[in-house]
Amino acid sequence: MSHQEPEAKIFACSQSVYLAEQIAKSYGVELGKVTFSTYSDGEFQPSFEESIRGLRVFLVCSTFPSADNLMELLLMIDAAKRASARHITAVIPYFGWARQDRKDKPRVPIGAKLVAKLLEAAGATRIMTMDLHADQIQGFFEKPVDHLFASTIFLPYVKSLGLENLTIASPDMGGSKRAYAYSKFLESDVVICYKQRKAANVIESMELIGEVTGRHIILVDDMIDTGGTLAKAADLMIEKGALSVRAICTHAILSGEAYEKIENSKLLELIVTDSIPLKKESKKIKVVSCAPLFAEVMQMVQHNNSISGKFLM
Repeated sequence: MSHQEPEAKIFACSQSVYLAEQIAKSYGVELGKVTFSTYSDGEFQPSFEESIRGLRVFLVCSTFPSADNLMELLLMIDAAKRASARHITAVIPYFGWARQDRKDKPRVPIGAKLVAKLLEAAGATRIMTMDLHADQIQGFFEKPVDHLFASTIFLPYVKSLGLENLTIASPDMGGSKRAYAYSKFLESDVVICYKQRKAANVIESMELIGEVTGRHIILVDDMIDTGGTLAKAADLMIEKGALSVRAICTHAILSGEAYEKIENSKLLELIVTDSIPLKKESKKIKVVSCAPLFAEVMQMVQHNNSISGKFLM
């Protein structure tokens, strides 16, 4: 008698419902029903409105601030564990607190490690995420981590532009590995921006390492927060003779005056995923959905198939 794998169910935290709906649609199932009860003081409690006993559940939640998103995910994991789910996969398209991956000065936390331990303590049996701020964060977990790369959805779009004299650029030294990976597939040159900061999100100076004159530039980064770095880099490159500057950023945090900075910059286009919902629309911002990628990998995980073909970098 053959054993038939029970079908998985997909649920969403409150701020990731739209993305989860797109993932569920690509996966081929209905998004599971979960409700949130909220007390007058702001405390909330999730409740699964259907049986998940013995099933694999995928909980979709990008953990961007505020901390409520992370807390929602932790409570949903705990609820799934207590409801006898067989496997609990935390699908975290944007892994928040990832910039705290090391002690960069005395007496500070390693927030990414703390979040990893919280997820495991809550009961997550597998983590699925995309374009971590630092690859080594995978090592903070004792559970399997599927670290996907948005390059699998960005590269086809870049190729469709048909740009000649293409150059890939990194907005800082830390992103050079990512830039070189893109350049390898696109067979292009690489430019690195060297910047010095006064404080977090405040740039004191920026210089270019490489040639941009007469080139179409594509800046590549894992996230865009205030937009200051990309706006300054784009303006500098146009001043140095670049024909055009586009930017690819996986996670569109876009806090503070980011939208205004992007609109007023020399950036021709900003391409992002829907790992974080946009606060508002912009003519310069194009969204490429990561839902089909996550749905396909979730199918592979559910049926114990290899996912190595999805790693382009």
